[in-house]
Amino acid sequence: MLYLISGTSRSGKTMIAKKIKLQTGISYLSLDWLVMGFTNGIPEYGINDKLFPDEIAEKIWKFFKAVCENIIWSGVDYIIEGEAMLPELMDELLKKYPNKIKICFVGYCEVDINQKFKDIKNFSEGDSDWLSNESDEYIINHLENMKNYSKRIKNSAEKLDIKYFDTSQNFTEIIEAAVDSLL
Repeated sequence: MLYLISGTSRSGKTMIAKKIKLQTGISYLSLDWLVMGFTNGIPEYGINDKLFPDEIAEKIWKFFKAVCENIIWSGVDYIIEGEAMLPELMDELLKKYPNKIKICFVGYCEVDINQKFKDIKNFSEGDSDWLSNESDEYIINHLENMKNYSKRIKNSAEKLDIKYFDTSQNFTEIIEAAVDSLL
């Protein structure tokens, strides 16, 4: 089974992937690692971490689709999480491999930006957290962009009957519900 977990920055994607990994022993890959590979390794491809997630998803789609299809073909269970997936693109894979892929999207359409900002400051992962060196203004702007992006993803996922989980409130419970739905 290929497990795909996508959505907005700071919505809980990595937590979901790590919980599934812990429960099943299945390896996972963060799309962030691939995007940084493009950013730092082959910048001439025009794929970089400064683009919005939907732009990245469109630019890497052919590559990402081939990766997913090869994982499915190999018969290996795997988890991939990251922002650079769009419901409308993932729908193609779901239709082609209906019993070999499980997917969910995560976001925060109704989040209180000030509370989310405080949560980020309180639960930061220190130097390994890419937002730790950014200004408060940058973080708040990023959260506002991701709140709007959450709405876009939610609408698209719902139209395609793909699972969407909103972590605006009851974060821990919603993360567990997402894990349960995938397993």
